[in-house]
Amino acid sequence: QVQLVESGGGSVQSGGSLRLSCAASAYVSSGSCMGWFRQAPGKEREGVATISHDGSINYADSVKDRFTISRDNAKNTLYLQMNSLKPEDTAMYYCAASWIWRCVLDVSEYAYWGQGTQVNVSS
Repeated sequence: QVQLVESGGGSVQSGGSLRLSCAASAYVSSGSCMGWFRQAPGKEREGVATISHDGSINYADSVKDRFTISRDNAKNTLYLQMNSLKPEDTAMYYCAASWIWRCVLDVSEYAYWGQGTQVNVSS
């Protein structure tokens, strides 16, 4: 069974930083795509960043040059370093995983989800 547990959310002021972590079941690191997605109140869930098992990365345009996704397969952990945070980054952030050919930012392609961690950015 795939388990994904996020941590690291919180409240920061605009311009601040947070680092999210996602602890995954041991076998998730074997060949899976993993990613971070977010959902703001009243909006659809959207892709933030994805990373393949061998390190190929995709970012949403809105977070390029501010966020960095990484994974440590030995520790079965996914990370998202978020810098220069803006109020529009406020959302519930979810970790997701799936065994798909290309690690796209499409929410519908991901089969396994964590419960989410809340990020609040104040102006």
